[in-house]
Amino acid sequence: MLVLARKKGESIVIGDQIEVVVLDVEGDTVRLGITAPKEVQIHRQEIYQAIQQANREASKSALHMQGLAGLLKRDKPE
Repeated sequence: MLVLARKKGESIVIGDQIEVVVLDVEGDTVRLGITAPKEVQIHRQEIYQAIQQANREASKSALHMQGLAGLLKRDKPE
């Protein structure tokens, strides 16, 4: 992990297209501004983890549906 110290108004650049700016610091809270291309998804960690969990659950459901579809095809009279 790279650890950097930045003050209000200072920024870091990631690659050629992403800039993270420290907008404000109040107590334990830091407000960040992020400039990135539209195709780059940016989420808070807890939201990202919730999306990943939802995707895992949806994947399990899709596998169950595929299995059921296979059973229905096998039992179908020809």
